[in-house]
Amino acid sequence: MKSKLQSCATGPFKRTEFSIAHRGAPLGYPEHTRQGYLAAAAMGAGVIECDVTFTKDLALVCRHSQCDLHRTTNILQTKLARQCTSNFTPATADKAANANCCTTDITLEEFRSLCGRRDIVDAAADNVDDYLTAPTSPLVSDPVQCGTLMTHAESIDLFDKLGTGFTPELKSAAVAMPFHGMTQQDYASRMLNEYVTRGIAAERVRPQSFILQDILYWIDQHPDFAAHAVYLDPRGRQPDFQVSLEDMQRLYNAGVTTIAPPMAMLLELDASGKLQPTNYARYAKAAGLNIITWTFESGVATDPNNWLYANLPGFMDNESKMLEVLHVLQSEVGITGIFSDWPGTVTYYANCFDL
Repeated sequence: MKSKLQSCATGPFKRTEFSIAHRGAPLGYPEHTRQGYLAAAAMGAGVIECDVTFTKDLALVCRHSQCDLHRTTNILQTKLARQCTSNFTPATADKAANANCCTTDITLEEFRSLCGRRDIVDAAADNVDDYLTAPTSPLVSDPVQCGTLMTHAESIDLFDKLGTGFTPELKSAAVAMPFHGMTQQDYASRMLNEYVTRGIAAERVRPQSFILQDILYWIDQHPDFAAHAVYLDPRGRQPDFQVSLEDMQRLYNAGVTTIAPPMAMLLELDASGKLQPTNYARYAKAAGLNIITWTFESGVATDPNNWLYANLPGFMDNESKMLEVLHVLQSEVGITGIFSDWPGTVTYYANCFDL
């Protein structure tokens, strides 16, 4: 594999749908910002993600969580901090610094006034400025100081102009639903209707949700979009979860076409320390489900607390092992795409193996 990858060093390279941009390119750019999205497209990501949540006045916007503005924007350094669910609390000897600022705390106009920043904070800080002091990324020579936040509609227009695919994720609401009259089903339909009103063909859109009921609702009410919907399977974090072929067949028979678990649900080490597909991976393929996974190059692979890699941190102790994981996911598990925090790596691999 090393020789194969080295042989591709001079390209040529092209965009590939195997490379899915996770929130843009957050290893180097503020997530869900125009700058991060443009970087992801420049790195060859064929599909780009907007995590979709909503503001106080029900505008759909791109944020990984409804309540992450205190980490991913400069809201704590503005007068809008007074509107946060919980304003900044400095660190003490036995308690980390904290805050809780949600998109539902502010209007769309107020949301637009904020600057996007990389999601890194200092939990030991005793003041806001130190809390938001983050190291720059070695991957970017000219760091973005004020990332441009995006509405969902603006992301659609941008991705369409860039010629990429779309993978919006319907985020779980952090507020009680209905919210200001909007039900969960209204929310699920509104997200897809923003593509319909812009004339985007359903086959270009891969709507996602961790909530199976959302997927089933789309199957029933939006079958054109549901044909490409992605069930982000969270069940592997449940201690009592038992995978079976019958379970995968039930999902397929219900109309689910694509399942997307974290990487650790697809790979394990055998007795000799060699990577191999898990029963989950084998059963999903046997049931006829398409598989994509997440998230490549997210966090520290050797951190035992990084649940994305769960049973693999002792194996993934250098960059070459990360590439080996990617190769086994593609060649043995049979994934058709992978989310990445730095899409260029996956794009390089996919071009080299003609995916």
